[in-house]
Amino acid sequence: MKIKDIQEEIVDEFSMFDDWMQRYEYIIELGKNLPLIKEEFKVDENLIKGCQSKVWLQGEQNEDKIVFTADSDAILTKGIIAILIRVFSNQTPKDIIDAEMGFIDEIGLKEHLSPTRANGLVSMIKNIKMYALAFNTRG
Repeated sequence: MKIKDIQEEIVDEFSMFDDWMQRYEYIIELGKNLPLIKEEFKVDENLIKGCQSKVWLQGEQNEDKIVFTADSDAILTKGIIAILIRVFSNQTPKDIIDAEMGFIDEIGLKEHLSPTRANGLVSMIKNIKMYALAFNTRG
């Protein structure tokens, strides 16, 4: 499935909720379903800088695609990284690099996060794109 299609799916899912309390609950639920990162990857090199809570992100190349796993010690943050992994995992480095991020504004995520969480979101996206750049230059 293409990145744009996954993003549209997420926008549709978020539009089903009437208020932000329901959306927060949904984000937390997504975090609970996040495939767990292996303990060996919960190391400082995989910590995302700029996040208030601890967020570990690991990317591995699998043929021509990147597979991401992640975890966080905060339930809402774990849900946010789960959304990003759903969008970007199993995509090619080029598609990740070229991806538009408008869906985040469409679901209203950034504006409903505290400034520190919004900064963390930007850092998560930056790290995902950096993995894609690194793998893209190898190919």
